[in-house]
Amino acid sequence: MNQKPSIAFIAASWATLLTGITAYIIGLWNAEMLLNEKGYYFTILMYGLFSAISLQKSVRDQLDGIPVTHIYYGLSWFSTILALVLLAVGLWNADLLRSEKGFYAMSFLLSLFAAIAVQKNTRDSLGKDEPAKSIVEKY
Repeated sequence: MNQKPSIAFIAASWATLLTGITAYIIGLWNAEMLLNEKGYYFTILMYGLFSAISLQKSVRDQLDGIPVTHIYYGLSWFSTILALVLLAVGLWNADLLRSEKGFYAMSFLLSLFAAIAVQKNTRDSLGKDEPAKSIVEKY
């Protein structure tokens, strides 16, 4: 039986997600870099958020006994790791102060962690005591 998350934890998770994304985007907006560089870092953020949520969902589905293909599970892990590597390589090679690099890295990681927490809260808030049935099992 899954325990539903408290309203305080749900609010904290959403606040953390919005804080991380907003800080990252404001940092990009104010950065003195070319538009294509800003686009790269923005795309990495969006890709990272999607891949982290996808990874959380596929891991949770497996734990709940919901079938997940091995290729999707592997791609979820690969995508999440790739987003982290792409950000690290981009920051390593960027002509930024170390404090700016740290800012982008931390706001990125904060956003990914918060996205996972929001996804978990959303799933836990459904209040189902048993795993969802797959379409095949329903029919």
